[in-house]
Amino acid sequence: MASPATLPISNPQSESQPPIATPAFRAFISRLNATVRNGLSQRRPWLELIDRSSFSRPDTLSEAASRIRKNFSYFRVNYVSLLALSLALSLLTHPFSLLVLLSLLAAWLFLYLFRPSDQPLVIGGRTFSDREMLGILVLSTIVVVFLTSVGSLLISALLVGLAVVCAHGSFRMPEDLFLDDQEPANSGFLSFLGGAASSAAAAAPGVATRV
Repeated sequence: MASPATLPISNPQSESQPPIATPAFRAFISRLNATVRNGLSQRRPWLELIDRSSFSRPDTLSEAASRIRKNFSYFRVNYVSLLALSLALSLLTHPFSLLVLLSLLAAWLFLYLFRPSDQPLVIGGRTFSDREMLGILVLSTIVVVFLTSVGSLLISALLVGLAVVCAHGSFRMPEDLFLDDQEPANSGFLSFLGGAASSAAAAAPGVATRV
């Protein structure tokens, strides 16, 4: 009598989990979302930003610089939002540049930062080490940012945003603003960069061992 056919049983532990479903990636996205929400919750009312009765021309450059410093301390979250809006509008009007940046970001996330360190990367039958993958990604980033139109687009968008921020800061009189001198300089939305960096380090502890 022929023995009954056995069904293949897959071992869940041996199946690799896609990077987007790893706990590290989910933790990073969750922390990033919480940091952005916390930063945006500290923004000033936009009507206060554009109050026409509070605008006047500065008499001297030193007065303009003083106004910019005080207004930036008060409206920093709004100003960073304006810079982000300038970048977003520039990228949306240039879909190819947006696609290139998204592809580069996805490559960093899924091929290096959140790829499990115990899973080698195999492309075209060739296994790439972590150092080789890091070198390829760094070289690709340099080429995209400095040797294509993407870099000039980002710089132009940042310059336009900075020009708007400086113009507003120099003409907006800060006398009616309730500035808190004890408020730390890195509070608010500017702490987003530090929070995001610490999130990445906490969510992907294997990255430090690769370098």
